Amino acid sequence: MDDTVLVERHDDGVAVVTLNRPQAMNALSVALRARLCEAMIELDGDDSVRCVVLTGAGERAFTAGLDLKELGAQAGALGAANAEDAAQNPVKAIETCRKPVIGAINGVAITGGFEVALACDILIASTHARFADTHARVGVVPGWGLSQKLSRMIGPSRAKELSLSGNFLDAATAERWGLVNRVVAPDELLPAARRLAADIASADAAFIAGYKRLIDDGYALPFGEGMALEHRRSSAANRAVTPESVEARRAAVQARGRAQ
Repeated sequence: MDDTVLVERHDDGVAVVTLNRPQAMNALSVALRARLCEAMIELDGDDSVRCVVLTGAGERAFTAGLDLKELGAQAGALGAANAEDAAQNPVKAIETCRKPVIGAINGVAITGGFEVALACDILIASTHARFADTHARVGVVPGWGLSQKLSRMIGPSRAKELSLSGNFLDAATAERWGLVNRVVAPDELLPAARRLAADIASADAAFIAGYKRLIDDGYALPFGEGMALEHRRSSAANRAVTPESVEARRAAVQARGRAQ
């Protein structure tokens, strides 16, 4: 059995996916990328799973990106940097999962690994986490979305600082810049990610999938078009909502609010 990617399913609707090549800083080998694709497709089709946590084995690395040893040893291996097939492109693999994916960034996320982190819907970082875009140092132009996503998340000037210098960004600065949602101690990383995942998993799965899609689809549009998209989808969906269904859920919503 291929153990380059480990999958654990829990009773609360949460699955934990672990990139499992700690001896190679969880580098994205051909085998790991293929297995990640299989895992994400399996979880997407598993109705018992409603939220996914993605992390790396060990504390050194979330993932160091494409396996440079493979790239240097195999003719044509660099084509993975522009692959559109989800079995070769881990960002596409993550995007095949319609359920929310929380990135639990346990160590360095470098270049292609940075791109994998940005494919997640939510990021929680360990104090050991660091981020770096070394494409300019390696001489490979990003092909998994980094040049466009990063600037939209932290602004173009900060994105240029990281991408043009290749310098590392520590976890605390990543939080301050809005790259990650929060930073926690290493031993609290998975528990924190799992708690948030369980909160998400406790909501209606179909609604969450549709809401995630609405946010993603709207974010890719100019603001006015995004507002129009929300209006169209909201109008269609809300016609099916009855006063009785709202009333049935009201007490649970209020009780949860008081508990928080």
